Order: sequence, then structure tokens, then C-alpha cells
Amino acid sequence: MTTYHITLENDVLKVGFGEPANGDQIVRDAAARLDELIESGELSGGPLIKINGRASVLVSQVLAHKLSHLYGAIAFFDPKIGDTGLDRYVITISHNPKYKVGDTLDLSRPQKNHSNVKAVLCGFANTGKSCFREGLKQALLNIPDAPDSYVISGCPDGDGSWYCETARRDPKLAQQLKKEYKAKFTPEFAQLKAHEVKVINTPLLVFDVGGRISDENRLIMAEATHAVILANTEQDILAWREFCKSLNLQVIATIYSDYKGTADHIESESPILQGSVHYLERGEDVSQRPMIQALAMTLLRLIPR
Repeated sequence: MTTYHITLENDVLKVGFGEPANGDQIVRDAAARLDELIESGELSGGPLIKINGRASVLVSQVLAHKLSHLYGAIAFFDPKIGDTGLDRYVITISHNPKYKVGDTLDLSRPQKNHSNVKAVLCGFANTGKSCFREGLKQALLNIPDAPDSYVISGCPDGDGSWYCETARRDPKLAQQLKKEYKAKFTPEFAQLKAHEVKVINTPLLVFDVGGRISDENRLIMAEATHAVILANTEQDILAWREFCKSLNLQVIATIYSDYKGTADHIESESPILQGSVHYLERGEDVSQRPMIQALAMTLLRLIPR
């Protein structure tokens, strides 16, 4: 079982998660894979190494420890601060006078012949969007050979992807950290988040937004290509449909959040996915719910091959 992938492509170290596992196993596998590449001479050292891909805080520590002994500087790809046609890397470690921590490096990105899919998960508050988003993220990651996907939060509520995992283990700590991280939904935040959505270049991007029809959400959602509506009532769905229509977003799913339900119900998958998802409770692993699995496949089918 491979829990963490590491390969060297030209001068970029490509990294990413493999089979699901706990953090202790993942860092052992990452360290072992790095040792293999070092012993084989594939990672032979030099003035700079660039890293591109998903890495947890734990894995980042392993990468930094192993590579900083071989390379004068380490730069990590940040998908949120690039630009059209450019991938931007940030220097995170440097023993090389040519680079300073915080410097950015721009690499031209080959232009592709198709547009990326950027799907917004929208709906009013108290529908379970954060829980749904995390379940969808895990569902996408666990589909073999799926194109790269990136799932982020588009609202400043302190409820990032870390929250569901923390809530499963320590609900009180999760609530405490959420209060500390929560910020205000300002026009400046909306502009920054809209820019992030615009420049992220993975084949599939999924992001949620705050539970209001507002100018801030209009700015952020305008950078999407498709929309998924999660709602409690038919009236709520109609309201968000109109909002999405005003932004020329294609609605690919309308899903009722049935908190007291005991099972998902899929009413139709074409021309759009419709039905309900049950019991979206923080701390629950909902990645295997039939509706979330169906949406993951719907999103992947949108990506041109």
C-alpha cells in the first residue's frame, strides 16, 4: 500500500497522497520514498528544489528535513497566488544567498486546450455545506486514477478542511479553534477569494461559499463554471437557482439536506443530479453517502479528457 507518492519530473518534485492512512504511516512512507530517491541518485542535491502537490503539515516537516540537507533552497507551489499561464512557487527554506524566504518564483504553465471545471457549492446557512464539502473532497481523493481535484472553503467562517477531522476526535477543540479562526466577510476577503478561484489551475476545483445571496458571494461565484445547490426547501433552491442564473452558472445538482433522514435518495442523475442527502453532521464521515458519491462522479464527467 502506497500512502504517499513522490516523483521527480524535470526539476520539480511531484508529491501527493495515495491510499488513505493515518499521519504516522504517511510520514513513514514519505520518508522511505525520499530515501529511495536519494540513494538512487535521482535526488542528488543542488541550489534549488521545487515541490508541487498536496502535503500535510506532517509531511511538509519530513520533506523539509530530508531535502534541506541536499538543496540550497526549497520552494513550494502555492495554487492560490499564481496567475493566468503562471505557476507561482514560494521559497520556504533557504541556505542560498540567491533566494530569501518569502521570495516567489514564476514558472510558465503550458496552456491546455480546455477550460478547468470550477464548481461552487452554494445554499443558505445551516444546510451542512462544510460537512458536505469535506465528504466530497474525500470521495474525490479516493476515486482511482481520477484527475487532480482541489477543494477549498470560500468563506471566512473558520471551518476549513481540518475541522471535520478535528471534530471527530475532539469536538470541543474543534469549536474553540473555529472561534479563533473565524473572520469577517469583507469586500477585501471576497476579492482575495475570487482571485484564488480564478487562478487555481487543477482540472477540478470545488469551493463552498457563505450562506447568503450577497455582493461578496456574487464576486466569488462569478469565477465558477458550475454550481451545486444544497438547500432545506424548494423555495431556497429556487432562490439560489435565480442567483446562479444571473451569473451564467450551469447548475449541475440540486440537493436537499435532510438532517433527520436515515438514507440518501437519488431521484435523477440527468439532465441534473437531484435528490437528498441525510444527516450532515460535523465530525461524521459522509464521503461514502450515495449522493456524495454520485456528485463526485458527475463532477469528474465534466472534465474534458
